[in-house]
Amino acid sequence: MKVIGAAWRGLRSLLLALAAIVIFIEEWGWRPLSAMVARLDRWPPLGRLEARIAAVPRHVALLLFLAPAMLLFPLKLVALWLINQGHATLGVSLIVLAKLVGTAIVGRLFVLLERQLMTFPWFAHALAWWHRTKAHVTTALGESTLWRTMRVLRRRVLRAWWRRVAR
Repeated sequence: MKVIGAAWRGLRSLLLALAAIVIFIEEWGWRPLSAMVARLDRWPPLGRLEARIAAVPRHVALLLFLAPAMLLFPLKLVALWLINQGHATLGVSLIVLAKLVGTAIVGRLFVLLERQLMTFPWFAHALAWWHRTKAHVTTALGESTLWRTMRVLRRRVLRAWWRRVAR
């Protein structure tokens, strides 16, 4: 029993570390990028497209939500091929760009399609689990010195960037 308990604690620690990474990506990527994409809906054709997306049936919503991952996968394979061919900078840049674009699009699609996606019991259950896990991990991380330091650093970087942009 002690072995099972130790294995569970190890697995739990690993899962919490992975959740912390996802929360970090959400804090620094998902929200700002999807908010940036949301501003683009001021352009009338994109606003109309978003309205149509928000009105699709639930099964179409699920396909639309999964589409960016499926569409960006071949691009990531090309990036790996480029790295293998000796073009590491280009390959890594392509992966980072695909990740940024994918994160922005998935974030916006989630906002537009959440109502339809929540009609899938498994999705609603997974999202509820995610919110509980995120709250638990965020509480644990919020108490750590490293996390508080990173948040302060993030605010400073964003303020400095905004000052340069606002000039």
